[in-house]
Amino acid sequence: MDKPPVTLGQTVWRGVACRCPRCGEGKLYAGFLTLRPRCEVCDLDYAFIDVGDGAAVFMILIGGAIVVGCALVVEVKYQPPFWVHAALWGPLVLATTLLPLRSMKSLLIALQFHHKAQEGRLTERDPT
Repeated sequence: MDKPPVTLGQTVWRGVACRCPRCGEGKLYAGFLTLRPRCEVCDLDYAFIDVGDGAAVFMILIGGAIVVGCALVVEVKYQPPFWVHAALWGPLVLATTLLPLRSMKSLLIALQFHHKAQEGRLTERDPT
């Protein structure tokens, strides 16, 4: 019996949960950002995965916008000394970039699998 196709919502959920993009049950990571070689449940080979630095770039841009916005509001409203800025925004930078990084990388992997994204290839055309 064939399984129904996986919806985009299921794919997003599997990505955010850091699970295998095919079965949704196996773990994707062996370490913090180190991928396993394959799924322990459905035996999907993870060699196809290539997200590059996409997740890190997204998190840097999103986290940077949040921190700069908050720092601007605090500076305009309270005008604290520079050491207060360092004490406030250093941990916030780490929290807004490192904490969601695993889930963002998993989400990009799941979307890559769902849409069958791969490297571009040139095909030979029949000259007619």
